[in-house]
Amino acid sequence: MGVQNLVKTVCGYCGTGCGLVVEVQDNRIVKIRGDKDAPVNKGQTCVKGSFAYEYVHSPNRLSSPLVRKGGKLVKATWDEALGFIANKLGAIKAEWGPEAISMFACARTTNESNYITQKFMRAVIGSNHIDGCNRT
Repeated sequence: MGVQNLVKTVCGYCGTGCGLVVEVQDNRIVKIRGDKDAPVNKGQTCVKGSFAYEYVHSPNRLSSPLVRKGGKLVKATWDEALGFIANKLGAIKAEWGPEAISMFACARTTNESNYITQKFMRAVIGSNHIDGCNRT
């Protein structure tokens, strides 16, 4: 067995910002616990913060973008995938107008990410159709 490292971080499951201590061994997460020094959660964490980390090492996890070609999803470069998205959004906007495009924001991301999401929709796309799971 390799050396075990303790890494302090912030949970990414919601916007609360709980402090976590991640136990890493042989470059794999082996345990997560609440950080007692974190002012937000004082060592407490929800079940997701404590136990939902196996996906990180899942062999089914996507490691590159996928683009549908000939009815099948195939690996693509980031430039190809982003170009595909830009072209599709441009075509929808040109044919149906900006109000035909909407975006769903996420409470699990940062305020900065949600800010740029709404800025992109309003300034680039020209639509106010933005929703998110954090409004309920």
